[in-house]
Amino acid sequence: MYNTQTQLLFAEVNQHRRKKNAIVLAHNYQVPEVQDIADYVGDSLGLARKAAKTDADIIVFCGVHFMAETASITSPHKTVLIPDLDAGCSLADSITADQLREWKAQHPGAVVVSYVNTTAEVKAESDYCCTSSNAVGIVESIPEDQQILFLPDKFLGAYVEMITGRDLIIWDGACHVHEKIGELNLSEKQKEYPDAEFLIHPECGCSTSCMMKSAMYFDCKDGHVYSTSGMLDRARESEAEKFVVATETGILHRMEKENPGKQFYAANEESVCDYMKMITLENLRDALKYDQFEVKVPKELAQKAMLPIERMLQVS
Repeated sequence: MYNTQTQLLFAEVNQHRRKKNAIVLAHNYQVPEVQDIADYVGDSLGLARKAAKTDADIIVFCGVHFMAETASITSPHKTVLIPDLDAGCSLADSITADQLREWKAQHPGAVVVSYVNTTAEVKAESDYCCTSSNAVGIVESIPEDQQILFLPDKFLGAYVEMITGRDLIIWDGACHVHEKIGELNLSEKQKEYPDAEFLIHPECGCSTSCMMKSAMYFDCKDGHVYSTSGMLDRARESEAEKFVVATETGILHRMEKENPGKQFYAANEESVCDYMKMITLENLRDALKYDQFEVKVPKELAQKAMLPIERMLQVS
């Protein structure tokens, strides 16, 4: 139950949302109160789909900057706002468009598959975008004789390589939150919760060793590698009562909300994305009240970036 101040903020958000025909989209890693006030909560793919289909005049994106950019690209005639312009992404920052152009020049003819966690400029230099939930399907849709540059997440790339059997050329990037979740974390949690299922995001450094069933510290017999949407589905469908979750801790709120009676534990309690947590009820309210801060991708750049996003949505 939220306190009086929070309830008043909820009422203000609802008032401005109705008045301006706005929709509030929130990522699974947002703080609980932002998730609870949102019209839709989801992963990157779900949010991209919702942004592309909405009839709202204003999209308020409670996530990080590249997600708001994607909404601007897919909905060029909508106003896209982000409550805090400084809400960035360490993974998106791990490669620039200039670096990608140089990498492409070293591998002429290669197909570029970019994780959606990238800037609009990087997307515009790509052939396909993907998310953790459809990266395998995207790669499998590309002819086997095509060389593939996969960027920027090295752990997701290694996971996709293992599942598809394809030989990818992978950029050396990583999410600072997922990278810190290692086998030792899982081993300690396995001792603490021996009856729990383990849900592991493919961006985690421990994901590939789990797939190989060869982790040095962690017995992966109860481990499952899923995107965030896959984790949510598994939590609902599984008969297990306890789960250890290896991703950003914000998802635990939604899991607990959707699965009363089940228990969820973070694989690493310090796996918190400070960028995601920059979005608050207060600055969400202010974004709606004052129409701040707009994220607008220039038309020519948006048109170039739209093609790989469309391919992502078609394959998924």
